[in-house]
Amino acid sequence: MNLLQNILDFNKGFVDEKKYEQFETTKFPNKKMVILTCMDTRLLELLPNALNVKNGDVKIVKNAGALVTHPFGSIMRSLLVAVYQLQAKEVLVIGHHDCGMSGMKPEGIMGEMKNRGIHDEIFDTLTYSGIDVKGWLHGFENVNSSVAHSVDVIKNHPLMAKDIPVHGLVIDPSTGKLDLVVNGYED
Repeated sequence: MNLLQNILDFNKGFVDEKKYEQFETTKFPNKKMVILTCMDTRLLELLPNALNVKNGDVKIVKNAGALVTHPFGSIMRSLLVAVYQLQAKEVLVIGHHDCGMSGMKPEGIMGEMKNRGIHDEIFDTLTYSGIDVKGWLHGFENVNSSVAHSVDVIKNHPLMAKDIPVHGLVIDPSTGKLDLVVNGYED
């Protein structure tokens, strides 16, 4: 049996036994907060528990590295929707130590792409089309600086309400300890 079929079989029992009832809530976050964090598997349960948030308390947006790489990309749009449509009153950017994006070099991931059938011609076409693939795939060197940069992009976005505090934190993926990088109340 494949992974997808295992998921579908489990889901049928989940629905039939009404296990979803314990997770019922509204689309509006109880704690009026949206969190941008990393997609790292270690944070799936650790992060909400370390922050004392439960199902329905916050909106969580995830990507590789908790990065806002483009001011008009999907991450920023999601944060703006959370603020203007879903009643979020604060934004938290939470990066983590030992992140896969830390020190990531584009050559490594491009090499893996080539191993999986992406040819040099594709990279050439993208480059000739004005897309900086290497820049797009580059990670960051320092998690605190990366978090501070994302906070800055969000806070200074022309469409972000100026009364929204934007905080930056770094979590230890082993212990859940949070370190404050940017206190959005002090800006």
